[in-house]
Amino acid sequence: METLIIVAAILISLAIGLLIGMFIRKKIAESKIESAEQEAKRLVELAKIEAENLRKEEIFKAKEEIMNARNELDQEIKERRGEIQKQESRIIQKEENLEKRSENFEKKERELEREEQAIKEKEQEIEELKQKQMQVLQDTAKLTQEEAKVQILKNVEQGLTAEKATLVRELEQKAKEESSKNAKEIISYAIQKCAADHSSETTVSIVPLPSDDIKGRIIGREGRNIKALETLTGIDLIIDDTPEAVILSGFDPLRREVARIALEKLIDDGRIHPAKIEEMVEKAKEELSATIKEEGERAVLETGVIGLNPEIVKLLGKLKYRTSYGQNVLNHSIEVSNLARIMAEELGLDPKIARRAGLLHDIGKALDHDMEGTHVEIGVEVLKKFKENPLVINAVEAHHGDVEPQTLEAVLVQAADAISASRPGARRETLEAYIKRLENLENIADSFDGVEKSFAIQAGREVRIIVKPDKISDDQMTLLARDVSKRIEDEMDYPGQIKVNIIRETRVVDYAK
Repeated sequence: METLIIVAAILISLAIGLLIGMFIRKKIAESKIESAEQEAKRLVELAKIEAENLRKEEIFKAKEEIMNARNELDQEIKERRGEIQKQESRIIQKEENLEKRSENFEKKERELEREEQAIKEKEQEIEELKQKQMQVLQDTAKLTQEEAKVQILKNVEQGLTAEKATLVRELEQKAKEESSKNAKEIISYAIQKCAADHSSETTVSIVPLPSDDIKGRIIGREGRNIKALETLTGIDLIIDDTPEAVILSGFDPLRREVARIALEKLIDDGRIHPAKIEEMVEKAKEELSATIKEEGERAVLETGVIGLNPEIVKLLGKLKYRTSYGQNVLNHSIEVSNLARIMAEELGLDPKIARRAGLLHDIGKALDHDMEGTHVEIGVEVLKKFKENPLVINAVEAHHGDVEPQTLEAVLVQAADAISASRPGARRETLEAYIKRLENLENIADSFDGVEKSFAIQAGREVRIIVKPDKISDDQMTLLARDVSKRIEDEMDYPGQIKVNIIRETRVVDYAK
């Protein structure tokens, strides 16, 4: 029982102690909270005070900056005002100066007006004096002013005419000398660079035979072999007493070449009869076609002309078997092409056009046996057909003077053609035609009044005329040379050009006794 009481007392004591502890802890907590709230209030108050101080400090700084800016602005305004005042003073000074200059100009203008008036009065006096003097001169010379002016102009014109004539003669002489010198240099340079061989060809070909015994085989029984060969080739075979040779005669060089090749093949083969002859003629034609193509390509390669139509190349090859006055036309065309190119390069012209036109200028001669018309007309028609360059066509058409040349390259083709034809030995004429041309030259020269003697020299390329000094003066010599040249151009046909050389001399003979 006591134990329970003790236990109960202890429990009660513990409960009371717990209650007291809890009460004390509550009081302590309340006191801490109260002190924390007071501390927080104190901190807030301090923060408010500090913020207020910062705000005041920033306001003060801003006011101070504003004051400084206002002071700087006031200083700048003062400086600007000072500059404006200086400019105003300068402007005022300039205006004063301008006013002074304006006054001076007005004074000078008034002075100039007075001087101008005085000059006009003097001019009027001079004009009156001039009229009086003019009247006196007219009365003295018995000429009006217009008549005197005409007379003076006439005298001046006569003097100027003489001076102009002298000057023109000097300039013409100088130009002729310079142009002649330059032309000779260019032509001689072109000729030196383009030296060509010349061969004289005829209308017959000679085929050598190994022996005279084969002549009978060529003729055949009752002449059937020779008839077959002549029929197939269109060429006449002349078998005469010429030892070991057969002559082929025909105007067409291509047919003559076919006959020559076929006959040589027959001689090499040894079997000569009509069937074999026909076979060999066909082979000869094929071989000639190949040769023509090769020759055309060789000409193109030698001259450097590119872009030609294959048909034109074949026509060029045909020119190998065409001659003009004994001159091979293909070699002549190659030479003309090279000469025209060289001269074009020397003169700064287009060498491509020049050499192309030079190579094609006689292309019509490849067809003039088969077509009607001159070789120039045929060549132009062929080149137009294959759409050749119009400048080249003009040069071809103009190389014999049928039309006017449109380019300097066309003129060079004319010159190159004349040079190639004029080389010694390049062309061959018959003796009769040569003598007739010389006689015509001398007859034309002798037909003019005042001519004493005339001589055709240098193979007809120069006519030397000696005139009578008592009938032909020095001035008339120039007109006579021009008239003779004109008559020669109108009445004669000749390659190249003919020089007309007039000679006038006076001889005085006396004897010492």
